[in-house]
Amino acid sequence: MRRLSLLLLVVVTSLALARPAAAAELEGYAPYQPATRCAPAAKPGTVVFARWTVNRYGGRFGGISRACGGSRSEHQEGRAFDWSVDVRRPADRARVARLMRDLFAADAAGEADALARRMGIMYLIWDDRIWSAWDGFEPRPYRSSSCPSLRRCSRTLRHLDHVHVSLTRSAAAGHTSWFVGRL
Repeated sequence: MRRLSLLLLVVVTSLALARPAAAAELEGYAPYQPATRCAPAAKPGTVVFARWTVNRYGGRFGGISRACGGSRSEHQEGRAFDWSVDVRRPADRARVARLMRDLFAADAAGEADALARRMGIMYLIWDDRIWSAWDGFEPRPYRSSSCPSLRRCSRTLRHLDHVHVSLTRSAAAGHTSWFVGRL
């Protein structure tokens, strides 16, 4: 009887291990998580996201961390990435369009913005527009609080020479479903 129980345990365990793992549940839309402290070391999830973006779409790595001081940003928490692409270059505009298409596409189950949600993207800024998770990634006009007007604002503050991507704390740590097997 004891051998039969042990054999049954081995068979059941083997079957459980052989079964493919269920797909991780899709995350909801991320809320805004403002920077609250200065810890500028690049977080592992941010590094993986940045490398994935440059390797898949091209462009250049524009950086993650910023020195402490001045106004707080997700860069100072190591959870924001600047992807160097230029709105004046057709090839760069096409790169950004491909990224946006992939991030905001529905998955096989019809869930909108699936990749962006799995990656834990809080918001993106590019070409005077912001796509924020809390607004369902609908593009909205954007102007930096440092710009008195668009005419008197630098290309960088207008995000014409890079795409800014901010991640949630969980994503920056690599704890959302997209990071499984990548860290």
